[in-house]
Amino acid sequence: MNRLISIELQKIWKNKASRILTITYFVLLSFIALIASIKFDLGVFKFHLAEMGIFNFPFIWHFNTYIAALLKFFLAIVIVSMMANEYSYGTLKQNLIDGLSKQEFILSKFLTVVLFALCSTIFVFVMSLLLGLSFSSYNEFDVIFMDLDYLLAFFVKLTGFFAFCLFLGILVKRSAFALGFLLVWSILEGIIKGILTFRLFPQSNTGDYIMQFFPLEAMSNLIVEPFSRLSVIRNIGNQMGVDSNKDYGVHYFSIFIVLVWIFLFVYFSYKLLKNRDL
Repeated sequence: MNRLISIELQKIWKNKASRILTITYFVLLSFIALIASIKFDLGVFKFHLAEMGIFNFPFIWHFNTYIAALLKFFLAIVIVSMMANEYSYGTLKQNLIDGLSKQEFILSKFLTVVLFALCSTIFVFVMSLLLGLSFSSYNEFDVIFMDLDYLLAFFVKLTGFFAFCLFLGILVKRSAFALGFLLVWSILEGIIKGILTFRLFPQSNTGDYIMQFFPLEAMSNLIVEPFSRLSVIRNIGNQMGVDSNKDYGVHYFSIFIVLVWIFLFVYFSYKLLKNRDL
C-alpha cells in the first residue's frame, strides 16, 4: 500500500502544474485565517467578521469546513490531470508492463484521493482549533470538541468529489473534457432540481427527497451553508419576516449515500480500465 501511494505522489510532485496547484490549495486553505482581519468602519456602521462569532466553538467547525470545501476544485484539477497524464505520457501502459495490475493501479489512485482528503481534513482541524482558541468566546473542553462530525462530513465530501473526478478522468481521458463534463453534470443536476422542486412537486419536499440521491447534491447536503446560523443574520431575517427553520446538522444517511457513490465511482473506474484496450 505504501508503495502504491509513493508511486502516485512521485508522479504528482514531478509534474510542475500539479505541484503548484497542490501547494496553492493548502496555501488558500490557510488564508481562511485572514477572515479574522476583515474590518469595515464606515462611521456608525462597523463590521468585524471575527466579532460576529464565526470563530466561536463549536460554530467554527461548521464554518471552516464549508469554506474549505469550496476550494476543492484545485485538487480536482490535480486528480483529473493525474489520470489524463497517465494516457498522455503512456505511464499507465508502462506501469502495467512493469507488473502493476489494473486493480492495483485503481487502488493507488483511490488511496491518493483518500490521502488528499485526509490531509485536507487534518489541516482544517488544526487551523480551526488554533483560530478557535485565539478568537472563540467559549473555550470549555466539551464545547471545543462539540460538532466534530462536520470534519467527518468534510472528509467524506472531499473523498466523494475526488472519486467522481477520478472516474471522469478515466472515462474521458482528457482533463479539459473531464472538467467540462463535471461542469455540465453540475448544471444538469441544477436543472433537474429546479424541475422537481418548482414544477413537479412545488407543494412538497418530494423534489428534495429525490435530489438527495444525486451525487453532487448528496455531497452538497453533507455540509449546508452556515451563514444563516449567525445571530446577526438571523436578526436581520426576523426583522424582514423571514423565519428560518433550516436543519444545519450532519446526517449519517447523507454520509451513507455519498459512501455508496464513492464505491460506485471506484468500481466503475476499475471496470472501465479493465475492459478498455490500452
